Amino acid sequence: MYRQYQTSEELMQLQETIAKDSLERYSGSHHTKFCRYLLITNFPEYVTHFAKKRSLIVTEGSAFRAAHSTEEDISILDFKIGSPAAALTIDCCAFLPIRAALHLGMCGGLRRNYSVGDYFVPIASIRGEGTSDFYFPPEVPAMANFLVQKAVTNVLEKQHANYHIGICHTTNKRFWEFNPNFIERIKVSRAQAIDMESATLFCASYKFKLPTGGLYLISDLPLNKKGIKTKASSKHVHDTYTDDHIEKGVTILKTLRNMVEHNVKGASREDETE
Repeated sequence: MYRQYQTSEELMQLQETIAKDSLERYSGSHHTKFCRYLLITNFPEYVTHFAKKRSLIVTEGSAFRAAHSTEEDISILDFKIGSPAAALTIDCCAFLPIRAALHLGMCGGLRRNYSVGDYFVPIASIRGEGTSDFYFPPEVPAMANFLVQKAVTNVLEKQHANYHIGICHTTNKRFWEFNPNFIERIKVSRAQAIDMESATLFCASYKFKLPTGGLYLISDLPLNKKGIKTKASSKHVHDTYTDDHIEKGVTILKTLRNMVEHNVKGASREDETE
């Protein structure tokens, strides 16, 4: 199917066909079912909760789970965990008429004044995961879309939520907490939070001109001796904060949709320049 003499336009058309086909295979949803605003998450229970509250059908493919609220014009997609899966998500969704996406993820808080249950708004991410190198050279920063994050902070302020703004360090190493050399690197970088996907999401989305931001729940405080996430603490976080996290995400996308409808520059991918 691939021929060396194909034009760039032909290759892009082929990529779009493969991306849509892959999304359907991975998610169990036809690509036309996806709404114009997208919540992406690492947690299958988020999809279940979103769907149950709205009496929606959950679809599941070979890798992802999804649900679609046509009334709200919002879809939710669980892509599991890690930077390769994050890249795959954007690679598949970039060819759909999605106006903007919001990542509902969790992160480790790296400051003494942070508390589990606070929200974290990433403005950028340190590219420590490697996957983002497929999209841009190292000197290009991994930045969240400003207007998406503006919608995030507007909602958090209006709802009087506890939140922090800063830089994430994105890593592929899940149990980095037991590596003293890595911990020292984290401290030197002055990152305020750590996760496994944001740098990849932001770089891939920037490459494909898909405005993407994040609303992260601080789920653990890994630099504290008793702050590393456990099975019990993870269950407590999910039981306590899942509904609020999801509904804040929905409100943010509705706020962003209003910004798009009022032609706020930078609020949708049509505003992106070459």
